[in-house]
Amino acid sequence: MNKHLVYLIGEDWFFASHFLARARAARDAGWRISVLTRAGETAAALREDGFSVIGVDFVRARLNPAAEFLLLANIVTQYRNLRPDLVHHVALKPILLGSIAARIAKVPAIVNAPVGQGFVFASDTPKARLLRPLVRMALRATIGARGAYAVFENDEDRAAMVASGAVRRENAVLIPGAGVDLARFRPHEPPSEPVRVVLGARMLRDKGVIEFIEAAQILNNRGLDADFILAGAPDPGNPASLTGEEIRAARGVRWIGKCDDMAGLLASSHIACLPSYREGLPKFLLEAMASGLPCVATDVTGCRDAVIDGETGLLVPPRDARALAEALARLIGDASLRARLGAAGRARAQRKFADSVVCDRTLAVYERAIGQGVS
Repeated sequence: MNKHLVYLIGEDWFFASHFLARARAARDAGWRISVLTRAGETAAALREDGFSVIGVDFVRARLNPAAEFLLLANIVTQYRNLRPDLVHHVALKPILLGSIAARIAKVPAIVNAPVGQGFVFASDTPKARLLRPLVRMALRATIGARGAYAVFENDEDRAAMVASGAVRRENAVLIPGAGVDLARFRPHEPPSEPVRVVLGARMLRDKGVIEFIEAAQILNNRGLDADFILAGAPDPGNPASLTGEEIRAARGVRWIGKCDDMAGLLASSHIACLPSYREGLPKFLLEAMASGLPCVATDVTGCRDAVIDGETGLLVPPRDARALAEALARLIGDASLRARLGAAGRARAQRKFADSVVCDRTLAVYERAIGQGVS
């Protein structure tokens, strides 16, 4: 019988965007795959792809102890019924609840992936500051418990967790991001000007959307001829989300909403920009580099793991619209610099971030995890 792998993840769309290639690779390697998630609009497509999708009541921003206890009980029941050989918990709430459920249900092997660590660690709001020490304490108690493997997208997060004693060094694995399809995201002949600058992300304050808008306004006021594009939808489940009304009211940018063809959008753009406050390893920047675009990003955890300042793009301080505007102006005005940084970005994506690299490393972790089991 095939080994059974269960993913526990908060959103079906996030599984499709960040873990589908790895799940397909695991299936091709002989694993049977089930996905426990909040089943939304993407669930049907995942089922058509051959995955078993089981809906559970994930609400990311919910802080209701009774509701979370019921969710925990449901996860325990699902684990007992499914009897997985391995569970892969993705993001904070799945790690916290899934680790408890796995212990109760006696799941043999666990992989935990904190990915970007989300609103609690990126935001500077009073709510986030209040929750941060509590979540950090809970994460440290669960991420490496019972010999679980922990997969980090950047070395800063991995080093911090190892130093805290939350996970053993040998069980803390670095896998750089979600991977990128190099055939789909590839360089194209630069489109005619005006220069197009695109930010692709959920419309969250923590993604630097406000700073991007302000930088666009600064450059528009200078008379710089460029097209500034916001590509992505609001995320009502995230407390940092902007509303559609707020985005539509912004001057100097064009909002195109959710983008179903990011490869096509990047092929028609000149510069990619992500002035985020914190990341795991942002998929948008990997896709942009694979597409041969220079990137302007912030010098923060995750972004600086993707973009090498002066080599594949430019890094600026976070929450600094003026510095962002200056970096964008430099690239907008220098086509040869854009070409040089973009070519280096493509080479870096091929070397470090290809789907094949990420999938192979993930499958190796799965085999190590089931070989070791948990104590």
